[in-house]
Amino acid sequence: MEIPNNGRSFTWSNQRCNDKAILEKFDQTLSSLEWSFLFPKTIPIIDVAIVSDHSPIILLVNGVVKKAKKDFKFESRWLIEEECSQVVKEEWESKENDSSRGTFRVKLRRTKVNLSKWNKEKFGTTSLTKEILQ
Repeated sequence: MEIPNNGRSFTWSNQRCNDKAILEKFDQTLSSLEWSFLFPKTIPIIDVAIVSDHSPIILLVNGVVKKAKKDFKFESRWLIEEECSQVVKEEWESKENDSSRGTFRVKLRRTKVNLSKWNKEKFGTTSLTKEILQ
């Protein structure tokens, strides 16, 4: 029996764009009845094709899909906020980590954490802001 995919459904692409793009589902994940009883939470994930025109299928037998950690992005709208420069200034003028190796990286990481925290307090979550604007 087939195990339904989670997310994308196409496993092959002709690697073209717009109206010349062809996407097909050539591959599928099948299991026996015994497999389904042994691993009832199995989830096949179709990953991104990097080298081939076929997308690899990754089989998660415990059914747990981890969310990717969101990358930090500096928001240009922060520049008009005076508090933003204060958050950055406080961390870079802090003497707390000056004795440790990798001071630049430590200060950069802590600045990122403090800016993210400040952003959440000041503007709330992005999804909530989007909903309000819509």
